[in-house]
Amino acid sequence: MLQLTLIRHAKSSLNDALANDYERPLDQSGLENATLMGRILRAHDIGFDLMISSPAQRASTTAELLAGELGYAGADIVYNKSLYGADVNTLLEVVQTLPDNITQVALVAHNPGLTEFCDYLCNANIGNMPTCSVASIRLAVDDWSAVFRETGTVYMYEYPGRHAG
Repeated sequence: MLQLTLIRHAKSSLNDALANDYERPLDQSGLENATLMGRILRAHDIGFDLMISSPAQRASTTAELLAGELGYAGADIVYNKSLYGADVNTLLEVVQTLPDNITQVALVAHNPGLTEFCDYLCNANIGNMPTCSVASIRLAVDDWSAVFRETGTVYMYEYPGRHAG
């Protein structure tokens, strides 16, 4: 069974007037939440053979912080430009072309594409994945090229707001 974990980037700063959308950094709560979600993934014993991230600054920083908490080498994160602003079809293409020798993959990307992709894969109706949310999906297929609509089941869905306080 394959495992795909969809991770929306953590909260970014909207106050940096000099940064364009691609270069927006995480704000302080985003930095803290990415670290928190890494600890939550570790507590759920969720790890990755491969992490693929949008190269946008807010996504890449999220991926790096998660990787640090999970003991995944930051140098091994793959940055894929097509994940920036990706829609369902683009995300599906990325997933369907993954190598068959890996079984646990994380995609760190953006909304609305991630929420729509989760609903596409799982018919989950999760509404909206908030910043730094994590949806781990078990796929009822043996190779990535067989991933299509409703081939998955969400077995873990977490986001920082559930752990506030």
